[in-house]
Amino acid sequence: MKKASAILFASYSLLCASFFTSTAQQTTPADAEQLLENLTEAAQAETEDDLWMQQMMAFKNSPVNLNAAGDDELRDLKILTGLQIASFLSYRKLLGRFINIYELQAIPAWDIVTIKKILPYITVGNPLNTYEDLRKRFHNGSHSLLFRFSQALERSIGYASKATGNYYLGSPQKLFFRYSYQYKNLLQYGLVGDKDAGEQFFKGRQKYGFDFYSFHLFVRKTGIIQSLAIGDFTINLGQGLIQWQSLAFRKGVDVSGIKRQSQVLKPYNSAGEHNFHRGAGITIRKANMEATAFVSLRKISVNLIADTINTDFFFSSFLASGNHRTPGELEDRNNLRQLTFGACLSWTKNRFHLGVNGIGYNFSRPLQKRAEPYNLFAISGKNWSNFSMDYSYTYRNFHFFGEAATDKNYNRAIVNGLIISVDPKVDLSFLYRSLSKKYQSINGNAFTENTNPTNENGFYAGCSLRLFQSIRLNTYVDIYKFPWLRYLVDAPSFGKDFFAQLTYAPNKEFEIYTRYHNESKQINQPGHTTVMNSLVLIPKQDWRTQITYRLNRNISLRNRFELIWYNKNEQNKENGFLGFFDFIYNPSSKPYSGAIRLQYFESGDYNSRLYAYENDVLYSYSIPVFFDKGFRYYLNLNYELNKQVSFWLKWAQTIYKGKNSFGSGLDEINGNTKSEVRFQFILYL
Repeated sequence: MKKASAILFASYSLLCASFFTSTAQQTTPADAEQLLENLTEAAQAETEDDLWMQQMMAFKNSPVNLNAAGDDELRDLKILTGLQIASFLSYRKLLGRFINIYELQAIPAWDIVTIKKILPYITVGNPLNTYEDLRKRFHNGSHSLLFRFSQALERSIGYASKATGNYYLGSPQKLFFRYSYQYKNLLQYGLVGDKDAGEQFFKGRQKYGFDFYSFHLFVRKTGIIQSLAIGDFTINLGQGLIQWQSLAFRKGVDVSGIKRQSQVLKPYNSAGEHNFHRGAGITIRKANMEATAFVSLRKISVNLIADTINTDFFFSSFLASGNHRTPGELEDRNNLRQLTFGACLSWTKNRFHLGVNGIGYNFSRPLQKRAEPYNLFAISGKNWSNFSMDYSYTYRNFHFFGEAATDKNYNRAIVNGLIISVDPKVDLSFLYRSLSKKYQSINGNAFTENTNPTNENGFYAGCSLRLFQSIRLNTYVDIYKFPWLRYLVDAPSFGKDFFAQLTYAPNKEFEIYTRYHNESKQINQPGHTTVMNSLVLIPKQDWRTQITYRLNRNISLRNRFELIWYNKNEQNKENGFLGFFDFIYNPSSKPYSGAIRLQYFESGDYNSRLYAYENDVLYSYSIPVFFDKGFRYYLNLNYELNKQVSFWLKWAQTIYKGKNSFGSGLDEINGNTKSEVRFQFILYL
């Protein structure tokens, strides 16, 4: 009786949600767009890790079966909080298999917003037995071949500077291909090739074609083997204090998304050339115990420096860009051997999880950072290691989680978080972190203000409030301190961060959100010329409003206005403005769709820069940075020739006002326009 009531109560809302989330041109939810913009701004570079996009598309084509899904598959959706996953598993254990998807609203801690997000990626059915599943893996999967071509049409000076000795050796085209086979979320393998603009192709140092190749074979759920990886893969441990290589978001509108959630072992088949392992890994699960072990041996790019005292070489940093375009960059290519090994052991029962993690590195050359005060506690030598313990526990509507870590020199770092469902309309989240100024990790990526998890103490508090069925308020405050110096900050410093977003969505055709973000952070006093610098607190304020309106089943409109005030009321103040209008055409019964954007931007300088997520070809991110003054427009088209062949084309152009050149170094372009073309086709076999 309880199930039947829940089904009747939720049916209409979920049917509306299914209609609302079916736009093909807008494959990324608005909240995720903001998180990706924040991630790009923090890293000052677009991510090339498109595994999340691939997973979400795979889940759309082969939805997760709610009657067979474990916590690992639910975490991979990156939609549910730890509390919501625990509530789902308890509900299923108590009441048995789901009858249909309309039962979801009866689950504690689940709301209609969450259900709208997850609906396209789930289904309800009978689980296959192991024998049927294994037999189908190699025959019932799908093969696909993707090829992508990108180019900026205006030539930068890097392609015409051969006489200076520093120039781009290759052509301006960026090429990418990916072959993959996938059966549900259980078996996949594939090959990736990537050539960046300016790199050679089948000549010179690249006589084998692409500058970067990647291969992976990944098997899930075969007896006690939970995961098996051969080739390229990523490792994600705890809350990211010692290792986290998959895509991980930071602060943003999803105030409950403070917990790092992912399977430990994941396949890698993206274009990024640095943040992954190459070797083998295995996860074994028996009853409540799970163990993962992995080993990796690969070459990576670093800038070797001669040690004149010891007549040897050392390196000062990893070169993560993957660019090998000039003679100098080619000299740095793959000149360091990195051996990585590690393991983790976890115990999970009911609503409690406890894990022990360890990872070690060995380099063929010693690491030695530049002799700067902020590098006093940096990693050095040929070896490094980290260890940690992580936990999570759900008690009623409270979800606790955290990780305590140490490095090779016994420096400590701690992250503890709490997510509470106070009421069906109110969720709270808290996170405290204390990371020693001496603590270091190679591939750490925790929920911190710093890009790397080190030298930080802070407290974060967030609240998600559903005022009415159509109105939602998300807000957070974050206060943090840096006990030691940082790059361009010559003393211990502090900062504070406040964010609030109000979203109004009265029906499936209309949504508007307005947000305000205010962050103040200490940096070196601008323009200071003496040896000893002083710190000043620089405020940065951002206000944005975005409206999405669906005219009918085929046409959607989107409009954004954004203002930035940097160091307002001071001499070196800067202001920034960005506004765009989108027209999205996606007829449900036609093989084609398209999107057009018209945009104007104006910014005082780089400190008041703005970012805007763009519709792009499938599996490609486009989040350009905008400063100076100008216009931008793009046209994005998709045509499905048939079920086997799909074409994408994007044309974009930026026009700068009052400039004769823009860019810097070898990327400087004479003129005031930059035109970009991107073509992609996917063949499904």
